[in-house]
Amino acid sequence: MQAISPPHNFHSLVRPSGPRLTRVTVRSVYRSDPVHFPNGVGPSRADWQSSCAILSSKVFSVDQSSSDKSNAAAVNGHKSPIDLNLVPIDKNNKPQPPSTTPPQKPLTITDLSPAPMHGSQLRVAYQGVPGAYSEAAAGKAYPNCEAIPCDQFEVAFQAVELWIADRAVLPVENSLGGSIHRNYDLLLRHRLHIVGEVQLPVHHCLLALPGVRKEYLTRVISHPQALAQCEHTLTKLGLNVTREAVDDTAGAAEYIATNNLRDTAAIASARAADLYGLQVLADGIQDDSGNVTRFVMLAREPIIPRTDRPFKTSIVFAHDKGTSVLFKVLSAFAFRNINLTKIESRPHRGRPIRLVDDANEGTAKHFEYMFYVDFEASMAEVRAQNALAEVQEFTSFLRVLGSYPMDMTPWCPATGD
Repeated sequence: MQAISPPHNFHSLVRPSGPRLTRVTVRSVYRSDPVHFPNGVGPSRADWQSSCAILSSKVFSVDQSSSDKSNAAAVNGHKSPIDLNLVPIDKNNKPQPPSTTPPQKPLTITDLSPAPMHGSQLRVAYQGVPGAYSEAAAGKAYPNCEAIPCDQFEVAFQAVELWIADRAVLPVENSLGGSIHRNYDLLLRHRLHIVGEVQLPVHHCLLALPGVRKEYLTRVISHPQALAQCEHTLTKLGLNVTREAVDDTAGAAEYIATNNLRDTAAIASARAADLYGLQVLADGIQDDSGNVTRFVMLAREPIIPRTDRPFKTSIVFAHDKGTSVLFKVLSAFAFRNINLTKIESRPHRGRPIRLVDDANEGTAKHFEYMFYVDFEASMAEVRAQNALAEVQEFTSFLRVLGSYPMDMTPWCPATGD
């Protein structure tokens, strides 16, 4: 935002004070040299108030006839019942008689105060209960945030849309278990924007109530992906147990503690053991130490893409003309040396089955697909803009889910909390 430079060094405001008019002289603190204001607000409260007064004088003193109208002035993006019209000043710097309109209430610090903010502590929604890996991802993405647990992925989406939460941090893929398809479908159904990503190493532990020994276990419960990620290790431990899937890892630990199940163990994090009073029977039981889950951060509004750091862009598109179109779409990125980090296909929910006439066999049925693509480029780059312009020529549907900074934190194998 550029600095505001008023045409004069002084601005005269006239406020009613009983039967007389008192002229108040306000000196502008703005200069012609450039000043950068974070979030559009001056470096101090006085700067911000002076900026609003200057803007108000420029906008509302243009047409004095507008004082007859009942339109409320907008202050800082909010409607205000205060009329900001200023009493005109003649060349001799003497106030003219007031207009026929009744005296207006003078501006106060409340009228010019910035819009209320949530403060430095963001409210971040995640799926699961306290102790879940998603909670740890939310803390890594937004340190010191207020984490809000949600029982379902869709509830986390709706929490942001309904302003209950400021952000949502949800998993989209795991290095061992693959994509979380439910969240890919919800990305298309909801109008949230991806504003960042975070990669979290996953460190699984086998948890049980205090005093329980491994040989007495008959059941192990956890999230389906956690069970799959520890399948070989559970076999090596010699456990003759049934494996049952539940909604999330920390929820499994909570269930055991709540119901005092002494024949059941859970696969969850070490933090879940601390929260729910369980003991760790085995530490680091994932089959692969390179077990990483990628989470995306969602917000109501997109961020402005930049080129000063590595960015990633996520899109989704559909086409109706077979695999040759898919080749052309991918070529649009290859010819511009844009690296694709992921491509995921999902059946089109609106048109799951397409009928194709075949002269020899009659009618064949095919699925129509939506394609999710992540590529390493910022939408601020010309090559990315040109690539999407070309992609749009071959597709029937195209949507940018977000252009956001890549998670560049060094990777290391998962360790205990």
